[in-house]
Parts: sequence; structure tokens; C-alpha cells
Amino acid sequence: MKNRIGKIEVITGCMFSGKSEELLRRVRRARIAKQKIQVFKPLIDTRYSEVEIVSHDGEKTQGYPVKTAVEIMDKIDSDTDVVAIDEAQFFDDALVDVVNNIAGDGRRVIVAGLDMNFRGEPFGPMPNLMAIADEILKLHAICAICGEEATRTQRLIDGKPASYDDPIIVIGALEKYEARCRKHHYVLNKPDEQSK
Repeated sequence: MKNRIGKIEVITGCMFSGKSEELLRRVRRARIAKQKIQVFKPLIDTRYSEVEIVSHDGEKTQGYPVKTAVEIMDKIDSDTDVVAIDEAQFFDDALVDVVNNIAGDGRRVIVAGLDMNFRGEPFGPMPNLMAIADEILKLHAICAICGEEATRTQRLIDGKPASYDDPIIVIGALEKYEARCRKHHYVLNKPDEQSK
């Protein structure tokens, strides 16, 4: 492990852009290469499974649910080559140091997470993870309104846009969120929107 150079790969974008799907694709390829992989996810993400990483299209792999980023370090086996972390935006800022340490040990780290929250603002540790990444892949979805390229996550409450004051983290999928383009993304009571 010490003779290899570690690497940090960040996969990001809005909801429904294929982040988990891409993470799972990279995990599959590492398995084909006979590398030992450990996959982690935040404990609070129970949308499709409590112990699996599941993409919106149903692909899945076994994952370790952890409450904090620091727990990841405690669970990594000494012979692990690749560490994959899904839904990174839900972890605390300690994830940045954790990922840096894992890569510093000569491991490949694949991190997937939302770049922005429903407000259109940077989400959790993702901006800092992108800053230290060796490789960044920013994916896009399709706008649910116009069919153009989507870069934003629209939260809906009873079919209407969420308010800026609503909680940042609300776990959900199609029943609560849509992918939207910049033009069709709207947040009620957003401070900069009111001045327009």
C-alpha cells in the first residue's frame, strides 16, 4: 500500500444525474481488476436500502452504513485497495481529512455526492472534496420542466417549490425532488430572489 500513490475521484452533480450509478460502475471495474473494495454510505440514507448503495435505476452493491466520516477510517481493512463513499454531502466536514488520509495511505478513493443542496448552494463537504480531488466528474440530469440539461435539484412540497427556510436535509427521491435547469429551479423566499 505504501508504494502506491493514492487518488481521490469525486463524482458530483444534481439528483438523478447518475452519480451513484457511476460510482457503482467504477466499483464493478475495480472488482474485475481483482482489487479489494469497501463501500460506505451515511447511516441516514435509507431510501432504498439500509445496507446497500442503490442507484435510482436499481443497481446496487453492499455498503457499510456509518454515522460519521471518522468511522470510515476505523472500518477500513489493511488490504483494501479502493474505498468508495456514496452520498458524501450528508457527512460532516471531517470527511475531507478522512478522504485525504485514505488517499495518503496509497488507496484509491471514489466519492459521490450532490454538489448543491435544494437552495442551489454548495452542499456539506463537497466543495472542499472537489478542491482536493485528483479527478472530478460533474454529471447532469434532464430538466423535468423543459427537457434541457439540468444542474440543480428542485425540492417539492405538495408539488410546489420548497422554501429557503426549510431543512437542508430531507431524505427522498422522485416523490420529493426533481432535476431542473437553472431557468426552472426555484426556491421560495430565497434572499437574493426577493431583491429581483
